[in-house]
Amino acid sequence: MTRLQSRTATTVATSADGGWHALSANEALAHHGVDPAHGLAEDEAATRLARHGPNRPSQQPGRSAFSRFFGQMKEPLVLVLIASGIVTGALGEWIDSSVIFGVVLVNAVIGYLQEDKAEAALAALARAVATEVTVIRDGRRRRMDAVHLVPGDVVWLAAGDKVPADLRILSGRQLRTVEAALTGEAAPIDKHHDPLPHDTLLADRRNMAYAGTTVVAGQGNGLVVATADATETGRISGLIAGAPEIATPLTKKMGEFAGLLLWVILGLAALTFAIGVLRGESWVAMLIAAVALAVGAIPEGLPAAMSITLAIGVGRMAKRRAIIRHLPAVEALGSTTVICSDKTGTLTENAMTVTELWAGGEAFIVDGQGYRPEGRVQRGETAVAPAPTSGIALHQTLLAGVLCNDAALYHEHGQWQITGDPTEAALLVVARKAGLDETTLRSVFPRRDELPFDSARQTMATLHEVEGQPVAYVKGAIEKLLPACRAMLAADGSETALEPAALEAVAALMAARGLRVLALARRHLAADEAIDEAAIGRDLVFLGLAGMIDPPRARAIGAVRTCHAAGIVVKMITGDHAVTARSIAAQIGIVADGHAAEVLTGRDLARLGDAELQAAACRVNVFARVEPEQKLRLVRALQAQGEVVAMTGDGVNDAPALKQADIGIAMGLGGTDVAKEAAAMVLTDDNFATIEAAVEEGRGIYDNLVKFITWTLPTNIGEGLVILAAIVVGATLPITPLQILWINMTTAVLLGLPLAFEPAERGIMRRPPRPPGARVLDTVLVERIVLVGLLMLAGSFGMFLLALDRGQGMAEARTIAMNVFVAIEIVYLFSCRSLRLPVTAINLFSNPWVWAGAGLQLALQMAITYWAPMNLAFSTAPIPLQAWGEISAIALVAMLVIEIEKRLRR
Repeated sequence: MTRLQSRTATTVATSADGGWHALSANEALAHHGVDPAHGLAEDEAATRLARHGPNRPSQQPGRSAFSRFFGQMKEPLVLVLIASGIVTGALGEWIDSSVIFGVVLVNAVIGYLQEDKAEAALAALARAVATEVTVIRDGRRRRMDAVHLVPGDVVWLAAGDKVPADLRILSGRQLRTVEAALTGEAAPIDKHHDPLPHDTLLADRRNMAYAGTTVVAGQGNGLVVATADATETGRISGLIAGAPEIATPLTKKMGEFAGLLLWVILGLAALTFAIGVLRGESWVAMLIAAVALAVGAIPEGLPAAMSITLAIGVGRMAKRRAIIRHLPAVEALGSTTVICSDKTGTLTENAMTVTELWAGGEAFIVDGQGYRPEGRVQRGETAVAPAPTSGIALHQTLLAGVLCNDAALYHEHGQWQITGDPTEAALLVVARKAGLDETTLRSVFPRRDELPFDSARQTMATLHEVEGQPVAYVKGAIEKLLPACRAMLAADGSETALEPAALEAVAALMAARGLRVLALARRHLAADEAIDEAAIGRDLVFLGLAGMIDPPRARAIGAVRTCHAAGIVVKMITGDHAVTARSIAAQIGIVADGHAAEVLTGRDLARLGDAELQAAACRVNVFARVEPEQKLRLVRALQAQGEVVAMTGDGVNDAPALKQADIGIAMGLGGTDVAKEAAAMVLTDDNFATIEAAVEEGRGIYDNLVKFITWTLPTNIGEGLVILAAIVVGATLPITPLQILWINMTTAVLLGLPLAFEPAERGIMRRPPRPPGARVLDTVLVERIVLVGLLMLAGSFGMFLLALDRGQGMAEARTIAMNVFVAIEIVYLFSCRSLRLPVTAINLFSNPWVWAGAGLQLALQMAITYWAPMNLAFSTAPIPLQAWGEISAIALVAMLVIEIEKRLRR
């Protein structure tokens, strides 16, 4: 093979797997067959557009409204109800059949209305890249919609542009982009056109500009190497679409419970039919009895009650600044065992902030958060007076940071905003904290000339007239600026001997704390001396250092502490550098030691197999330089270990993991549309601390759901046992299928739903999360449910037989049996307000909805007992006052037995 053939083969292989960063600019151009000065011809561009398609993410078709509606009827228990309706209809029981189908329809409508909107993440991605661009076609520049871009186009970029596709940089002048939404790194990235090693991580590919990121400085051009789904942003959309819908712990448990209940109900119904037929009963009558048992044993109100209980929780959470997009997410929060949090914009402010200054041999601490110019510059514990009385060296350091600066700071819509480089904005903010206003300084010391930032030189310089003399102010990396310095400015303004080793040690200590360090210097120029690389490459006077970081949110520290107290592990997964990630994690309390804590990078994760990754995911709490697929792998690894994972984030790079997690949590203010659409919950205040409140609400809501299930199941058991007992002893059915449906549906709404408003019990955030494998109902609750079901069986069947013995009619006896069920349900409701404490230990009036529901249920029982139209519809009859006394006595005995059982358990 010739050298040319070898080179061509390498180029094709590299580009085929997305390694455009490993090619030189000329090799990339040759691969696409384009001259950068001429661009593509229009006819060739049209051919490529037909081949590659428009530059927008492909849309996934959503389910139709018809499909979503009938999808509500696929649950096993609902299918049993439908079958019961068909059987009763075939037997001519049209009223019963109509009511059964009415119940099915109501449940389907509620489920349809509560179902989530179709996922809009891909539409959000389309909005993220929809923009006009400057492109070269047929040798001339023209503006066009980015949707028409094709691989091989040459695109021009300038400050403020959104990058329209994945570009291989061809040339640039001080070109810088912000890629936080894609990589998680808050600081702007300097771009160049030199090739990089093939294994360079996404966040370090400085010769690439990626779709959806933003140009904040400079200008340049790039070759389009990927559009639409082939871009890094488009690839993330594929990860989002490929992530399965995760069932929450409750939906998993309820699915298992429904499956078990289905077989139990079918078994009991078949047993009832078989026993009756063997006793010589009519098969038609036994089929009606089997249907009655199935209808009675199915908790028809449970799906609707669960949806409404969760919806009530949604309202509660909205008041606490957490918007729920998927109802089951409410309950999932209460089950969370691990929170995987992005760093930038989630745990931190997403606003570069100067926290340390060094000038004139003195160290200064700066407080305050984000871009708000509120805070103090302190020397030790003492606040420094407004410059320049704070010391000439510090004053000059701050002045250099303001004048050698292209950013702007302004207040709009109640928030402090910036334009330009976040690093430069941080210098403006710290100057204001020390009493220096950039608007005033720029008018007093106007800029005469400048030497823009250059990624190779790593410095920027501006020329100003100060007291009639030209002065150049310079800022940049200390390793580039220090060799050009001849002296250092002392605190009193005098020049003193430069000590490079000492200054490098100070800068190294700042960097070890996760700070980005900028050095500042000045030089007095001669009147006729121009500002150029030679002028700022010698005779500088070193002024000071500014250490900055994207700081932790003030409330995040307390929120992490509360999560730990609640038994929830917090892990940081970020695209930022390892040193910065470790420092922030230590400040927030995710790790105890900011120096010794283990941090794994994306490169480390790439070398781990699935089993090793699962072990590392559980052991390590900080992951840095992580790419989107690796965030997804980490979430899956934790889930494989049985963890219930909540994932927080705000960037495009977080979206696949947000969707994969048991509950994805996006930031509402600073988050991208893609992240919000992929998440199950959105925080309207972007505050990690809001998650703490949401977890507390989630736990309370789960408790209330368990209370509802514990309350409602005894009725279904009792009704099923009453039917079975009647068949076994050869008695008439004590209650009809229609009466069973009346009991189940009215009590579920009027008695069960008030439990959704039950306030959270004390100490709810001091107990550990529920084990992921724990059953919804533990042994204690199962035994209590069976006990109450037996009490209902004994009370209702006993009163039914007693009424018949007294010579009362069948309708009257059935009415008494039906009211026994309801009376026991009412007293049991008050007991279920706490599953551990006695009813006397609960504030009786802390939940007025319970009293209102009980009152309405009693009113309805009066109506079905004494109102003639309802007597006709439900085959009921008026009962004497004596019967009500006996019903009340049975209910009180049941209450006493339940409370004794509680006490014995304690």
